[in-house]
Amino acid sequence: MPANLLPYLRLAGTALTRAWLFIVFFGVWWFWSAGSKNLYFPPLESIVKALWTQWATGPARAELASSLEHLIVGYVIAACLGIGIGAALWSLRYAREATSPYLYFLYVLPAPVLVPAALTLFGIGFTMKVVLIAFAAMWPTLLNTMDGMRGVDTVKLDTSKSLGLPRWRNLLQVVLPAAAPQIVAGLRNSLQVAIILMVVSEWVASTDGIGYYIVNAQESFDYVDLWSGIIVLAIIGVVANLLFVAVENRVLYWHYGARAVEGASR
Repeated sequence: MPANLLPYLRLAGTALTRAWLFIVFFGVWWFWSAGSKNLYFPPLESIVKALWTQWATGPARAELASSLEHLIVGYVIAACLGIGIGAALWSLRYAREATSPYLYFLYVLPAPVLVPAALTLFGIGFTMKVVLIAFAAMWPTLLNTMDGMRGVDTVKLDTSKSLGLPRWRNLLQVVLPAAAPQIVAGLRNSLQVAIILMVVSEWVASTDGIGYYIVNAQESFDYVDLWSGIIVLAIIGVVANLLFVAVENRVLYWHYGARAVEGASR
């Protein structure tokens, strides 16, 4: 066997190992639901056709684009606010101690209960959805940023002080890189929250988005379209997670390399 084929065979083997249960599940669903007359559980074949006719080539593409726009804008705002406010509070000890109870109060506050207030303040539309997503998704990143910075090795901090690094260079070149693994973990949690709030914000008083499409299908007793919308949400979650992992591996390659070297030396 040519040596240049080995990496591709390993990749195919890894993909098959991770996908076999998924393939079996959908195979069982396909044959179990074939010919189903149940209104609530239509045949998977009909749902797959709806995925193509509605989401790939049909009018639901507009709902998909609208939801992705809300998700991306809201998540980027949440990430910037989470890292920025977390870094600022880490730098300002007294501000951190004064605001800590309020931060955890807002963190545990269920964001969906703020939908009526958001509707009152921002009305129906893009702004309301983005604000809800950004507000809910900000907290995991913010708190992980603060925790990661508090856990930075004191030796590194003392070294940077002895070298006379300005405060901003100490933050950017020492603290943030050292806290990066925990910050990235917070960003991943924020992504999950953002996807959930993307749907919730489109359920109430909305005229676009996947959440609106699903609710409209349910009220119209069109359960083929409802299931197709649910599957699209699952696909969005899987693709977003894969993209995040790819970026994470690229950004934190030094961290994983150091852990591999450390593990090999033990």
